[in-house]
Amino acid sequence: MRLRHLFTLLPALLLGLPMAGQTGTPVPCLNNDPGLLEQLHGNDPEQLARMAQAEAELEAHTAEFVQHFQPGEREPYIISVVFHIIHMGGPENVLDEQLYDAIRILNEDFNKENPDWQNVQPAFLDLVADVGVEFRLARKDPQGNCTNGITRTQSLLTYQGDYEMVDLINWPRHRYMNVWVAASANGAAGYTNYPGALHNFPDQDGIVILHNYVGSIGTSSPGTSRVLTHEVGHWLNLRHAWGNSNNPGLPSNCNQDDQVADTPNTMGWTACLLSGSTCDETQDNVENYMEYSYCCKMFTNGQGVRMLAALNSGTAQRNQLWQPATLAQTGVLEEGVLCEVSYHSSRREICAGESVQYVDQSFNAVTARTWDFPGGEPATSTEQYPVVTYLVPGVYPMTLAVSDGTDTLVQHVEEYVTVLPSPGADAPFHEGFEVADLAGTPWTIVNPNNDNTWQLTGAAAYTGEKSVRILNTSGMAGRQDELVYSTVDMSAMDPLRLSFKYAYARRNVASDDRLRVYVSNNCGATWSMRKQLRGQVDLNTVGAPQGGSFVPGAGQWAECVITNISSAYQVENMRVKFEFESDGGNNLYLDDINLYSDSPLGTTGPQGAGAIGLTVVPSPAGEQGQAWLSMQRPGPLAIDLLDLTGRTVARVYSGVRPAGTHRIDLPLHGVAAGAYLLRATTAPGTEMVRFIKE
Repeated sequence: MRLRHLFTLLPALLLGLPMAGQTGTPVPCLNNDPGLLEQLHGNDPEQLARMAQAEAELEAHTAEFVQHFQPGEREPYIISVVFHIIHMGGPENVLDEQLYDAIRILNEDFNKENPDWQNVQPAFLDLVADVGVEFRLARKDPQGNCTNGITRTQSLLTYQGDYEMVDLINWPRHRYMNVWVAASANGAAGYTNYPGALHNFPDQDGIVILHNYVGSIGTSSPGTSRVLTHEVGHWLNLRHAWGNSNNPGLPSNCNQDDQVADTPNTMGWTACLLSGSTCDETQDNVENYMEYSYCCKMFTNGQGVRMLAALNSGTAQRNQLWQPATLAQTGVLEEGVLCEVSYHSSRREICAGESVQYVDQSFNAVTARTWDFPGGEPATSTEQYPVVTYLVPGVYPMTLAVSDGTDTLVQHVEEYVTVLPSPGADAPFHEGFEVADLAGTPWTIVNPNNDNTWQLTGAAAYTGEKSVRILNTSGMAGRQDELVYSTVDMSAMDPLRLSFKYAYARRNVASDDRLRVYVSNNCGATWSMRKQLRGQVDLNTVGAPQGGSFVPGAGQWAECVITNISSAYQVENMRVKFEFESDGGNNLYLDDINLYSDSPLGTTGPQGAGAIGLTVVPSPAGEQGQAWLSMQRPGPLAIDLLDLTGRTVARVYSGVRPAGTHRIDLPLHGVAAGAYLLRATTAPGTEMVRFIKE
């Protein structure tokens, strides 16, 4: 009796996950690609010679193995697999179940258990191989800790999918088959290299694959689900059916060979013409996994033996993968035990009234779970994939407890979900940072490197006494920091305008730091860049580079006015994000951020909790006027006179006021007649009123 490790079939719910459409245009792999190989050997003659020697030794071993191979019943070769998910929180961060499905497909394809093998063309039906290789997700990591064989790493390199990405994380290749799942596979559907090419490069040994080409559910589809099978074939020393290139359909391919006796020579296929014949009158094996036809169903017996030869070779340590000692180290011979609470969610920052999709991916052998969602609806759940709606703005905790029937593990996060107001702050909106709080809402700081980042400063300001800055140093080159505002109700603004003041100095003539401005019309679920300022082009506000720590003077500020914000952003929960990417230049300062419109503005301030009832008396005002307001509690107060574009004309008042009613004189003498805005900023927020100066 052959031993099989059959993955439990997924619940019907998961089989119903959204699927990507089947592709009609095959995306190539990059096996044996000269550019990728050059990244490994660097055109170093010694490395090239070592690579050629390893490939020659493997071919010699393969020829001898094939000559003496005796088919028959035997134990399967078991290979431990680890999936490394490299992601930025997008669709490439696939669910565990999609990876379980990929393992299921591999085991079916390599063991003649795929349900479609019997539909192979009659000419090849007797050649369908039961290779006898079994794939199991690792249960122990390289340090011996419990794992589910899946790692998740957040990195922008997911959009490159090259060997630099691979270097982020890799497990020892003599114990694990490494598979990196990403948003890009360097322009291919997937790629790897032959064992001989990878022999001297253990850290790059494995398979890179697009997230929508792994498994048949989730972001992938049945039509793209055999790409991983194809790449594992390369990883075990199979060539394409047409030979040692990535270019099917060329007449010259008829003169190439895939080194397998029972696969007919072919030009190669990107379509499913099952009766096709390209090199002579012999029918092509169009349904072979090593084709691009996307109707693949089989390996031949000869291909199976060639892969087993690779697994019995020391080249790239393939012969160590399936040894009992290795399997014991990776834990795949053991039953899974509950060892970790693992989860993620679709978002951790939403608007009131929106929902969060939670996913329990705890491992292993989970039989029961309990979620607690204070502030959410529902407040509790026992489902694996609960959807929770939050109606009231705030910051809410989350708790997940999982059990295997004997032991229980609990994970609690006190501040897990931030729910922003919708509608947001009233427009026109202004932030002068005089009474701002950067420690939480409404401003959020993203500082992935935990170094210098956005902070309030009294060192310089365009108006008032404060601004926000980044102390930028040469050691921060390449790092990004974000300053994100909560939500603003721009639904009544037409057209939309965003302006701000900034000051920046280069550290040297080569400094090319960048400030990017993004807007969102869906509460930050997605962002669209509307402006980029560069140190070499338009970010610099001073002349010569500044060697010391830059502090701007009165004449060293500039203004940016962004007008390319379409009506699609006239929503109740518009958001703004400032992203600074350091190039090791000097400091950056921001002040007087305005969201406004060129259309007439209302004459009343916001209502409800915290409203101060800002009014200009008399109306219209003459040479003398007063601002009337009422503060519910003592605190800082700043009052500014603005024109209708949101630009500051004068600072009227800045100080601390007690609770109660206040009447503050307006310096209107000498101010030109026309329409103006008066803005009052207190700890609860900003209120603005439009008035006429006669």
